[in-house]
Amino acid sequence: MRTREEALSYGLSFPDTYQDAPFHDENWQLVRYKGNKKAFLWTYERDGFINLNVKVEPDKAFFWRDIYESVTPGYHQNKEHWNTIILDGSIPDKDIECMIAESYDLISDNPTKRIYEVVKKIPKGKVATYGQVAELAGDKRMARAVGNALHKNPDPDNIPCFRVVNAKGELAGEFAFGGAGKQAKLLEADGIEVTDGRVVLGKYQWKLLDTMSRS
Repeated sequence: MRTREEALSYGLSFPDTYQDAPFHDENWQLVRYKGNKKAFLWTYERDGFINLNVKVEPDKAFFWRDIYESVTPGYHQNKEHWNTIILDGSIPDKDIECMIAESYDLISDNPTKRIYEVVKKIPKGKVATYGQVAELAGDKRMARAVGNALHKNPDPDNIPCFRVVNAKGELAGEFAFGGAGKQAKLLEADGIEVTDGRVVLGKYQWKLLDTMSRS
């Protein structure tokens, strides 16, 4: 990868991305994530080479800099969280693509997205609590955020929010996708027994070992 066009094309291959030139300077072309409008790929020409700025985990920042001389601390950005990739031909395409992909993953990540990804993994025949989903999504204190995210579930067919119950195993009083009684019907169709609006967590609560044993 040596050209701006190649870098931009690869950046735009990720879901929900768009190109932007926010500085009224054609030398700076960015690729942003639509979900939060944050840029994960900055492209510009400097000292005769196309440069890319990508976001990194702090520990990964030094990993890439140690491997390649053409990976340097982020130009005009936080040196702990950004690297600059100089497209001088010394870095294999696969590693440039890996760094861009890692930047995309960091920028596009958000609590709601993490919550949905956890809920997708709850297997048929099991339930998880709001607190459990919050902890698996990275912050056990955001149980309330789990409820808010599931209430706005954009894809109930693939994000099975009906498998999430409270800490006592109780179902939602008014299930957002079908009203009263719908959550119980969906759980019963999963093979889960519902009694007086509650499931027995000791019997049906999802444990990570359940998933690992099937993989």
